Amino acid sequence: MSLLSCEAHMTDYQSHLSAYTAGKDPIAMQQQAPIILEKLVDGLTEAKLKERPAPEKWSVGEILAHLAEDELATSWRYRQMIEHCGCELASFDQDQWAQLGDYASWDPKEALELFRLLRAANVRMLAHLSSEDWQKYGIHTERGKLTVGDLARHMAGHDMNHIDQVRRILDRR
Repeated sequence: MSLLSCEAHMTDYQSHLSAYTAGKDPIAMQQQAPIILEKLVDGLTEAKLKERPAPEKWSVGEILAHLAEDELATSWRYRQMIEHCGCELASFDQDQWAQLGDYASWDPKEALELFRLLRAANVRMLAHLSSEDWQKYGIHTERGKLTVGDLARHMAGHDMNHIDQVRRILDRR
C-alpha cells in the first residue's frame, strides 16, 4: 500500500469511527460497550465464539481478545499523555499482536472479562480528570496530535465498530 493510500485509509477509518460518536458521550458509550458485548455473546458456546466468518477474518473471540489488549495499550496511552504531555504514542500492528497473543486460543468469556475490568479502570480514571487533563496530548505515530478527549472518542468509536462486526458475525441485532 502506498503512503498516500495508507493515509487515505487512515482518514476514512477515523471518519468512520467519528460517525459513531457524533453528538454522544464517549464515556457513557465506553461504559456500555462491555455490557452490549456480554448480551451479544450470552448463551453462545466457546466453539461458536471461536468460529471464523472467513479464513482471514477474526472470530468473535479474537475480537474480544483484541479489545482487551487494545484497552491495555490505551490505559498506558491515557496515563502517559496525562503524566508526560506531548509524549510520543507508538502505534501497534493489531494483526501481529493477534498472532503474538495467539488470540484464537483465548477463552472468549475470559477475554471479555479482561476487557470489562480494564475498561472499568479507565472509565474510573477518566471520571476524575480535570478539564486541563482532558486537553493533555500525545503525538501518535499514525494520527498525529491526540488529546485524552480525542482518544476517549476514538475508543468509543472503535468499540462500536467492533460491536457492529460482532453483530454481523453472529447475525444479531
